[in-house]
Formats: sequence, C-alpha cells, structure tokens
Amino acid sequence: MKPSIAIILCILILGVDSQRWVQFMKEAGQGSRDMWRAYSDMKKANWKNSDKYFHARGNYDAARRGPGGAWAAKVISDAREAVQKFTGHGAEDSRADQFANEWGRSGKDPNHFRPAGLPKRY
Repeated sequence: MKPSIAIILCILILGVDSQRWVQFMKEAGQGSRDMWRAYSDMKKANWKNSDKYFHARGNYDAARRGPGGAWAAKVISDAREAVQKFTGHGAEDSRADQFANEWGRSGKDPNHFRPAGLPKRY
C-alpha cells in the first residue's frame, strides 16, 4: 500500500486525526512485525497443537502496541482466515483460529492456548 493511500485511509475511514496518524501507522507497522514474528516462531517450533497459541500471541503482542497494532492484527488475521476459507480449509478450524485471535487482541493471556511441552523460548 502506498503511504499516501495509507494516510488517507487512516484519516478518512479510520477517523485518525492528523496529529495521530503517524503514531497509528508506526503502531500498525510494529503490530505487523509482531504478527510475522509469531508466524515465524510457529513455523520454527513446528509443535503439534500450537497453532492457536501462536494466533493468540501474535494478536496479543500486536494489540499491545496500540490502536494501530490492534488494527493491523485484525486485518492480517481476517485476511488469513479468508484465504483459508477460500482454499477450502475447515470452517470449524477457522472459527477456532478467530477465537484465539480475538482472545489475544482483547489482552487475555495467550498462554491459555499454550500446548504442553512447547519450549520456553516461544
């Protein structure tokens, strides 16, 4: 997305005032990195039944950045689930993923979904 389009989106659609849009975009970028880090950690860990934990953790970390991070987490999570739905993955798994996403974004502890034995570095 071009920066000018992102600015217009923030100002007009999201209602971010002119004093706050730079902070919002910074938070969104940081939140996007948090989501990427959770995804990368999930792939590195390759741990059975850890998917929901990493969904919750990525959303939790991103939302803690502020409104921009929470917005980025929601957009990324919703896009991922839309792609999964389009490719024919289970609707039940998608609902469970979205539950974990919302759990994390709401500030609840992502460790609720942590599988037994997952290394502490994650």
